[in-house]
Amino acid sequence: MSTPPRPAVEVRDLHVRFGEIEAVTGVALEAYPGRATALLGRNGAGKSTTMRVLAGVVPPTSGTVLVAGHDVRRDPLAVKRVVGYCPDVGGLVPRATPWEHLQLSATLRRLPDWEPRARELLERFELGDVAHRVTAGFSHGMGRRLSVILAAFHEPEVLLLDEPFDGVDPIGVEATFDVVADARARGACVLLSTHLRELAVQVCSSALVLRGGARVADLAADELAGEAGGDAYRALLD
Repeated sequence: MSTPPRPAVEVRDLHVRFGEIEAVTGVALEAYPGRATALLGRNGAGKSTTMRVLAGVVPPTSGTVLVAGHDVRRDPLAVKRVVGYCPDVGGLVPRATPWEHLQLSATLRRLPDWEPRARELLERFELGDVAHRVTAGFSHGMGRRLSVILAAFHEPEVLLLDEPFDGVDPIGVEATFDVVADARARGACVLLSTHLRELAVQVCSSALVLRGGARVADLAADELAGEAGGDAYRALLD
């Protein structure tokens, strides 16, 4: 009898408070190696805050959060080593080029022979022609594409993509699908937050629906597919 896989991400009774505002109210989830899990919900549902906690950027107010076995409260630096994180906003240096972003990432993470992968990702996301142009003039969609590249660049154990499809054209969406598929194929755990149910269903195998900072459903992604899935999703959000 085979041993069931251990979760790459374990969250139990997560609460996050900012002053008087409780952004996350008791979220629990498990995500596994080789799988992609979607965090779905309207704006303000707690998706981005949960992702920031998983990335080691925001500390939990209470609860237990383990990422690749590391406790985000006790060892956020270890979490950051094993995670690739595409934040929902920001994260880019306006006066730096995409190539300089990748060069800095490679230096900080001590990646050998990184240039071929950097070129491949830039071409895949159709940013090769602007690899040496500062990002200050980039459109929102171009910035999103570069953020996904930076998250996936070092082939992390856990890949966190927060709203990667926001403002992205079909080529960028397809390239992001490929990045998720590549991560899953090498056994990485992927969590992807979005309010775009149709895209989440295409790329993820399971989904958590958040509302008002709390989890209201945990189900297979294909249960949210099509017209019937859309009706079920809207019912969960009401």
